[in-house]
Amino acid sequence: MPTKFSEDVISLSELKVNPGKVVNHAKDSQRPILLTSRGKGVAVVQGLAEFEKNGEELAFVKAISQGLMDIEEGKVMSLKDAKKKLAID
Repeated sequence: MPTKFSEDVISLSELKVNPGKVVNHAKDSQRPILLTSRGKGVAVVQGLAEFEKNGEELAFVKAISQGLMDIEEGKVMSLKDAKKKLAID
């Protein structure tokens, strides 16, 4: 989900006062929280589920991209050979 700047930008001093609230907000909203210091972004707090989901999606997109590059470079094999290599009947 995209960041809602009216809700998801929090200063480090606010984080120090109530860290549990910030962590729960990140987890419940499923959006990253931008932490600021002196008006500048310095870090992001993100719920674990969203972090893991983003990592899985990034790995998937990279795999698709690599597959498309392999096709363009002629690095292909037949379905029969792929099944044999993967020991799939």
